[in-house]
Amino acid sequence: MKDPHFINGNVDAPKGSRATWIWTAVICASALTALADSSPKNTTAASVFVLPANPKDGRDPFFPMSNRPFEAAAAANPHVADVTSLVVKGISGPPGHRLVIINNHTFAEGDEGDVLTTEGRMRVRCIEISEKSVMVEISGQRHMLTNTGGN
Repeated sequence: MKDPHFINGNVDAPKGSRATWIWTAVICASALTALADSSPKNTTAASVFVLPANPKDGRDPFFPMSNRPFEAAAAANPHVADVTSLVVKGISGPPGHRLVIINNHTFAEGDEGDVLTTEGRMRVRCIEISEKSVMVEISGQRHMLTNTGGN
């Protein structure tokens, strides 16, 4: 038995369904065109982040006890280091291989490290150690410290 909708090699669809499909396609196409025309062009959402200058302005939500954001702000505004809080407690060793103790931190020539002072941490680089004094570099400035200890 032959399919009643298939006559002479052509599909004979039920009456009105082809016109309905065409009108549906036209309406959808016009709706998509109208939607594309009404959507804003070249809009990009931008997030703005402001790093706090001090702990009162804000803190890192992932590391609330961290001082990292504030150290960057302090590095941007360098201040002259107060070397009066640095104390040479002793110098030892032979002339070619001397060691110096500054605020309980031992340095050799060329060493660099953080020293605790009453004003906070200070980055100190030991340049030269002589018998009675030491040349250090702090924030790019060189300072001569004398031995106040017994050695």
